[in-house]
Amino acid sequence: MTAREPGVRARETRLLLTGWSLHLPGVAGFDGAPPEKAATVLGRKGLLYKEPSTRLALCAVHRALGFEPGQRATGPIETGTAVVACSNLGNVETVAKVARAVEAEGGRAVSVLDAPNVSPNVVASTVALWFGFGGPNLMLCSGSTAGLAGLRMASLLLRSGRATRVVLVGAEPEDEIASILHDGPLRAGSACVILEPWRENSGHAVVDVEPWEAAPLPRRTVGPGGFDVKEQWGDFYGAHGVVELALAAHLAVAEGEGRVGIGPRRPDDGPAVSVAVTDHSDEMGSR
Repeated sequence: MTAREPGVRARETRLLLTGWSLHLPGVAGFDGAPPEKAATVLGRKGLLYKEPSTRLALCAVHRALGFEPGQRATGPIETGTAVVACSNLGNVETVAKVARAVEAEGGRAVSVLDAPNVSPNVVASTVALWFGFGGPNLMLCSGSTAGLAGLRMASLLLRSGRATRVVLVGAEPEDEIASILHDGPLRAGSACVILEPWRENSGHAVVDVEPWEAAPLPRRTVGPGGFDVKEQWGDFYGAHGVVELALAAHLAVAEGEGRVGIGPRRPDDGPAVSVAVTDHSDEMGSR
């Protein structure tokens, strides 16, 4: 492998992790309000006709930002903050509902409140509108690897200067339609990480994406061979990678593990991903 200056390598492979949350209804230690009770986190206004996955995503972002229950974003639009959302089946229940209504009664039977939720980008766009994020707005629906793809997209947005902060959020529901399409049970839940460009002495944890040869061994692993999220908690599908990343942040910082690897660590699996504690990261709290 060609040697590179440490500063160059860091700019290419490191991101700051300035906030995170795990909002997982029914999971001990990370329990969160189920979609129908999202008002306890977000406040009541504006939740009518919001998808379960959208409500879960909003709760995860709310908690990652450190907001108090019911607190709403104020101030000008944050044009430098991008949203990257990961969800494969988040709105399929509404898509099926609308399709059935059109088939049975025609387009006039579709509620004007249901229609916006048919958009595949509904989770990402709602998060951006709710919190006033005016940067790039992307939705990834690429299967179980959507979370890793989201991390790569966040890195690209930050390195290219298209954003100064990225809110990476994953959410999936557990309704009947989604479970049928997934060919198996889903676990409803969401997670969020907030990422910024790497800078030295920031006082935050670092997400490190390195070639296999360069990555130091982690103290713990999230994934096969370590704490397997799917095996222990259930299948979060499109949100899986974001759940793993947020859990790695919790283990690295809140539980003092220092460096936590994510996913299998074999040379043919591509870049190794880990969350590492920096010298001042004890100033950062878990949310």
